[in-house]
Amino acid sequence: MTTDHPRIPLAGVIGSPVAHSRSPLLHGHWLKRYGIAGHYIPLDISREDLAEALRMLPKLGFVGCNVTIPHKEAVLKLADTVTDRAALIGAANTLIFRKDGKILADNTDGAGFIANLRQKAPRWNPAAGPAAVLGAGGAARAVVAALIEVGVPEIRIANRSRPRAEALRDDFGAKIHVCEWVLAGQMFDGAATVVNTTSLGMVGKPELTLDLSDLDPSALVTDLVYTPLQTPFLLQAAARGCVTVDGLGMLLHQAAPGFERWFGTRPEVDEAARAAALGQ
Repeated sequence: MTTDHPRIPLAGVIGSPVAHSRSPLLHGHWLKRYGIAGHYIPLDISREDLAEALRMLPKLGFVGCNVTIPHKEAVLKLADTVTDRAALIGAANTLIFRKDGKILADNTDGAGFIANLRQKAPRWNPAAGPAAVLGAGGAARAVVAALIEVGVPEIRIANRSRPRAEALRDDFGAKIHVCEWVLAGQMFDGAATVVNTTSLGMVGKPELTLDLSDLDPSALVTDLVYTPLQTPFLLQAAARGCVTVDGLGMLLHQAAPGFERWFGTRPEVDEAARAAALGQ
C-alpha cells in the first residue's frame, strides 16, 4: 500500500551564466526562516534548451522560477499568460507554474525598485520633480514603468545608443524626454530622483563618469548595481549631500512576490535577508 506524500515544492533561477546569482542564498534563507519544506536552486539553461526546459520543470515538481539574463525577453513568448506589466516592460523576471502546467510570466522588478526606495528613503516623494534615468535596457524599462505609475511628472533618459532610449519613449509616451549620452549630466538639473540602470560602476566594468555639478543635494540617487554596494556614483552623490539607496534592496523586494506565490508565505525584507543575500 502506498501513502500519498505531497511533493516538495521546487523553485529556482534560470539564466546562463547563473552561478553568480544571489537569489539562491536569499530564498534559501527565507525557506529556512519560515520552516518551509522546499528548495531553490540555480538552473543554468542555454537558449537552445529554454523552451524544452520550461515545459519539463512543472513535471519535475517546480512551482515557479526567477528568470535572469539572457532569458528575460524570450520567456514572454514561451509563457501561456503574460501580465500587463511584463508585456509593457517587454521582459519577465518571475514565472509561476500552475497546477495544470500552464506558465504565467510576470515582472516584479519595478515594484521591487519602488519598494526599496520607500523602505530606505521613506521621505522620498516621486511627485517632487523630474527623474533622470541612465540606461534604456530591460531594467530601465521596469524602472520607467514604475516611476510613471507612482506619479513622477517627467522622466529624462540618456543611453549610450540613442535608438534604444527613443524606443522607450515611443512605448511609454509623452512623459519621456531623451537626452544625449554625452550631455547626461545636464539631466540632473532640477531632477528629484536619479537612477543608474546601467552596469557601469559594477565590479569589473568601467566607472560611470558623469559631471554631477548640476545634481541638487535634495535629490534621491539610486544605483541598481549592488556589487559593490556603494558604487563610485553613489559615493559622489552622497558627497554632494544627496540621499542615496543601493541596489541590493531591489533584488530583495523583487524576490518577495515570487516567493509568496510559490511557497505561500510573504517573506520579510529585513537586515537578515540583506545579510543572507550578501552571503554573510
